[in-house]
Amino acid sequence: MKKLLLLLFIPILLDAAIPDLTQGGAVPARDAKDWNLGPTGARGWIYSDKYSTSEARQIYVTSVEKSSPAYKILLVGDVIIGIGKSKFQDDPRRTLGRAITQAEARNGILALLIWRQNKIASINLKLKVLGKYSATSPFTCTKSEMIFKQACENIAKNLKKNKNRSNWIVRSANTLALLASGDRRYLSLIKKEVAEAAKYQGIRTNSYYSWFYGPVTSLIAEYTLATGDKRYLKDLKRIALEIVNGQSPVGSWGHRFVDPNGRLRGYGMMNAPGLPLTLSLVLARKAGVKDAKFDQAIEKSTKLLRFYVGKGAIPYGDHHPWTQTHDDNGKNGMAAVLFNLLGDKEAAGYFSRMSVATHSDEREMGHTGNFFNIQWALPGVALSGPQASGAWMREYSWYYDLARRWDGSFIHQGAPQDKKDSYRNWDTSGVMVLAYAQGNRNIYLTGKKSDLVEQISTANAEAIVALGRGWTLKNKHEYLNGRSDKALVLALSNWSPVMRIRAAEALAKRKPKDLKPYFELLDSNDLYSALGACELIIQMKGQAKDAVPQLIKWLDYPDLWLRIKAADALAAIGQPSMKAVPRMLEMFAEQSSGDPRGMLQRYLCFALFNKRGGLLGKFLDGVDKKDLLEAVKIGLKNDDGRARGAISSVYENLEFEELEPLLPAILDAIEEPAPSGIMFADGIRTAGLKLLVTHKVADGLPLTVDYIKNQKKHGSQKRILVLIKYVESYGAHAQKEIAKMNDIIDYFEKQEEGFPKKLSMQKAQYLRESIERIQKTNLRPQLKFIEK
Repeated sequence: MKKLLLLLFIPILLDAAIPDLTQGGAVPARDAKDWNLGPTGARGWIYSDKYSTSEARQIYVTSVEKSSPAYKILLVGDVIIGIGKSKFQDDPRRTLGRAITQAEARNGILALLIWRQNKIASINLKLKVLGKYSATSPFTCTKSEMIFKQACENIAKNLKKNKNRSNWIVRSANTLALLASGDRRYLSLIKKEVAEAAKYQGIRTNSYYSWFYGPVTSLIAEYTLATGDKRYLKDLKRIALEIVNGQSPVGSWGHRFVDPNGRLRGYGMMNAPGLPLTLSLVLARKAGVKDAKFDQAIEKSTKLLRFYVGKGAIPYGDHHPWTQTHDDNGKNGMAAVLFNLLGDKEAAGYFSRMSVATHSDEREMGHTGNFFNIQWALPGVALSGPQASGAWMREYSWYYDLARRWDGSFIHQGAPQDKKDSYRNWDTSGVMVLAYAQGNRNIYLTGKKSDLVEQISTANAEAIVALGRGWTLKNKHEYLNGRSDKALVLALSNWSPVMRIRAAEALAKRKPKDLKPYFELLDSNDLYSALGACELIIQMKGQAKDAVPQLIKWLDYPDLWLRIKAADALAAIGQPSMKAVPRMLEMFAEQSSGDPRGMLQRYLCFALFNKRGGLLGKFLDGVDKKDLLEAVKIGLKNDDGRARGAISSVYENLEFEELEPLLPAILDAIEEPAPSGIMFADGIRTAGLKLLVTHKVADGLPLTVDYIKNQKKHGSQKRILVLIKYVESYGAHAQKEIAKMNDIIDYFEKQEEGFPKKLSMQKAQYLRESIERIQKTNLRPQLKFIEK
């Protein structure tokens, strides 16, 4: 294969304008990303900006594979400028993908218009004829079946050569594709991969092993279920129990499993590995692994995940629902499959519909790359039935045809201009063709249990697909500009929370002077309309003050999310909403079986105490202190570290004497960090320490010393300097902590894991210098003591 080295042979283009490669323009050397150009055998560079190639009109050919359809016909350095006789008038990536789809459906001839040696020329590439996608593809679709069979043959060939085994995400997908085929010719290859999977011991590595446990466990469980071969059940149980034992108290997992202290490291809860882990436990249980711990782990995790039904996409971690796009890197597809297996019709249906609405630029996006957004697309979509998958494929099949190579394999394409793509050049053959296998329903990950979710009609499917059409990262603030006010008001009542928010933002941008016509939704008995009205009020802020009486009524509405959104809207309005504060403080004490994780209290923490926008974030004038302190005590026990952190504003807005009844709760919040929201869990702890140190509360000294060791590692080399000052402010009282400080020095020098050794040694030196100063001081400030 001839590969053009862009960085060596193409001059740097300093101008930010789109280069015209037919008029002396050049590919920017800083942008070396190129694309697979479908089954042509060629790859090409396409101009992109903010996850979009919509402004490009040319494709620069960067390589051509030997023996491929493009070999000796398309040359490195050619510029593809159109299809047939017409130049590109739209995104060339999509246009070429659709042209490939059409060529394979007809005679296989792909006619290209190219620029070569300062001349325009027409060339024809001969592709294999596969037929056209059916109206219900991949269901009852000959082309889908052919693509699936060709890819399986390629996977099998590479496995026989011991190639493309890669990591267990890739290996599992490739093996599951062979398993989903039902072809017994692949059984020996499948057994070899499953036997290797059964030896998996990821927890003994230092990698981000949580990501691989789910695929490994799912593969062994699916094999057991499909073949009836139970020889690996013992291994399956061992691996699955490692997952269970690695779960956090709230039901989550991170890059790795929990530490011995029961907390997750680093970023804390991460749903991208957590969802496949939960799904794998469900499959293991279905395969015959029995243990009460499994049931408890699955219940804890699904309790976390089910909260997002009707509210948005499942987010990165224990965060607010994701509402920028209809899916967040495939997690809704994962959730649709999970809840379908669990028999939860409402949750499976919701997440499947959200998957149907996610295509084009919404599918391109994804944290560290869109690998999982593509992997879990059709598994989620297809649960809503053949009409749903057919409508979705009519919109997005061009992406699949452009990603498919001429030998039938697939390689990760990634998103335009994504320089942080962690999956570059990953083999995605199994991942992509599991989408085409959704029509055969042979294994559970391809819809073997598929009678739960409502099978939507063609019209409904087209309407759902239309929700995601036209949105791009580049025009996200403009794409609804052409719609009338009436259309946007109607969209406020849409089932999709993403569309409700987009409509609210578009209406607010028009700065309407008279809000009464819009607030007719406030009197609606329709839940979606009420939620849409709240979103508009959040955008309009103080202009919507007339809505306060209705929002106060909604604080007592049966639906949890409407109560939360009403609180958010009251906070957005600001000062005119202060009359709602007594009721909002009172709500902290409410407990409900429908809110097992205290989400109402969590969001009330933000609505009331957030320094930026909380009703009580800056001032507490006129607030009943007894009710306030009772609410704060409850909020300080919330699962979420960020919610607890919002309460720190109360520490700053009350006199110390007023806070004294809270001191035991403040101590508890320092000593017992929040079990979730790990990235933000230290905020309330440091705020509490600052309060105790400032007022020389005796308990603040040992707690600060303990915190020097147990603080979040990220940034600790800087934070320790502040903590040392806190300790030294206690003067000679700190001398009794010197032995403990020496132990911490020893810990930094010999034991601290997951942190650069150089910085650990630096922290140890800071402590030595501090001990010297403490030993010399005669300062003895008067201490306060807490009655417990």
